[in-house]
Amino acid sequence: MASMSNNVENLSPQIIRRVVKEMQDLVANPPEGIKVQINDEDVTDIQGFIEGPAGTPYVSGLFKVKLTLGKDFPQLPPKAYFLTKIFHPNVAANGEICVNTLKKDWKPELGIKHILLTIKCLLIVPNAESALNEEAGKLLLEHYDDYFQRAKMMTEIHAQPQKSCKIAITDGPLAKKHAG
Repeated sequence: MASMSNNVENLSPQIIRRVVKEMQDLVANPPEGIKVQINDEDVTDIQGFIEGPAGTPYVSGLFKVKLTLGKDFPQLPPKAYFLTKIFHPNVAANGEICVNTLKKDWKPELGIKHILLTIKCLLIVPNAESALNEEAGKLLLEHYDDYFQRAKMMTEIHAQPQKSCKIAITDGPLAKKHAG
């Protein structure tokens, strides 16, 4: 039996071609702040990286998201998840993302790029009305500063791009300041 994560055999060749083409376009011309990773083993396993937008508590974070295409794609929307931990009203504890584009506003002609852009927009404009994380939704509405601090702290803990680990300490302006 095939593993649950691999839907390739459930999708028609036309759909698979469409997904592959769209992914290649995204790699060649990535939208601002969004990158995708192609899984050659399973084209239905779509992973993207969204940079935390400026002016949000997610700025400077890099968030990994995963789209899972079901066998009814594109008639039914994919499921979208944050693989990076995030404090956000529209993201459940398991990372599932709630956004109208992936629910009632879905149209088969909307592509992967549209979904990733929608998720990026959600980081800029959270929707407290359809909160999956009630605490985040409540803070967003009632205590924005607390919400901002919590989200920023989670970003600093969980969403730092790997390459910035220890480099700053050994050289550059920071090191000289500490040494002096």
